Amino acid sequence: MTTTANPVYVALDTPDVKTALAIAKAVAPHVGGLKVGLEFTMANGPEGIKAIVALGKPVFLDVKLHDIPTTVAGAVKALVGLGVSIINVHTAGGQAMMRAAKDAAGDKAKIIGVTVLTSLDDSDMDLIGYAEGATMQALRLAHLARASGLDGVVCGATDLTGVRAACGPDFLTVVPGSRPLGADVNDQKRFMTPDAARKAGADILILGRPVTAAADPAAAARAVAASLGL
Repeated sequence: MTTTANPVYVALDTPDVKTALAIAKAVAPHVGGLKVGLEFTMANGPEGIKAIVALGKPVFLDVKLHDIPTTVAGAVKALVGLGVSIINVHTAGGQAMMRAAKDAAGDKAKIIGVTVLTSLDDSDMDLIGYAEGATMQALRLAHLARASGLDGVVCGATDLTGVRAACGPDFLTVVPGSRPLGADVNDQKRFMTPDAARKAGADILILGRPVTAAADPAAAARAVAASLGL
């Protein structure tokens, strides 16, 4: 299972497994899933991921694989054995790499593609050689992901309308960096409130620091759910 009636996934971006487990248990009644990324994975490895999976919520493993097709396929085969529901790869790795990842996952996990990081805006894209800007590049890469057989993409909230129109209603859209009204934006440059992102077509909303850094993570998660009418 990857999507639920509650689209909110909380990002457990901490190197400490005890802290991650405590936050996960606190927010579990108010969220649809959990996300673990590079910081947690590098610190805790497969056993840490299994500990989060054991809580019973769908887990998005946010490791952004990007390598030659054979290497990525091998990594995906190892990761699906941990029981995670979603794994992401960089769409910039190309069509052969994405197809290899999807084939390696089979029906054990969904494979989604990272388009353009939400910490990048048009000026950043211009510096790295994409003069058309973040949204056009995200749309181009979403097209490629769909053509490569992936289940969906990670994209910025501001890219949602174009991605949804181009890739259809059954293409999974995962949006990181949502920020409730009044929350610090931190390093996010292309974001919306959870409610606005949901209305724009997001299937899954990733929330990190607005929940995990709150004095009461459970209350923060409950407030986000309430803002979505859940």
